[in-house]
Amino acid sequence: MSGLVLKLGPKERVLINGAVIENGDRRSRLAIVTPNANILRLRDAIHPEEANTPVRRVCYAAQLILSGDADAENSRLQLLRRIEELSRILTDNDSHMHLTLATEAAIDRQFYQCLKSLRALLPREDRLMAVGCS
Repeated sequence: MSGLVLKLGPKERVLINGAVIENGDRRSRLAIVTPNANILRLRDAIHPEEANTPVRRVCYAAQLILSGDADAENSRLQLLRRIEELSRILTDNDSHMHLTLATEAAIDRQFYQCLKSLRALLPREDRLMAVGCS
């Protein structure tokens, strides 16, 4: 079976195609077999006021597409531009790999994978911001 498998903790919430779904009292697994379903774990969601750094802003843009709050076709080009801007800032090989994966996913309209690749950059950005503020 292909597709996405979500492992949910007790009472964990997930947004699937605009509907908030809450898990029961026990851990569970959901297999998402519908291609191109828009899925966002609410524990991973970035709130608007948290979108205050370059990577978080791009993650938030991808998240808006996933949640259905932004039109995918109209927002995809802007998302690709923002990823390109990040690639000019984060030039190390590991960041380049994640940005390349995010770009390919956005081109293929795989916005969950795009967001996943972008989120992998958050710890690096946090470290860079901490060094810059020291």
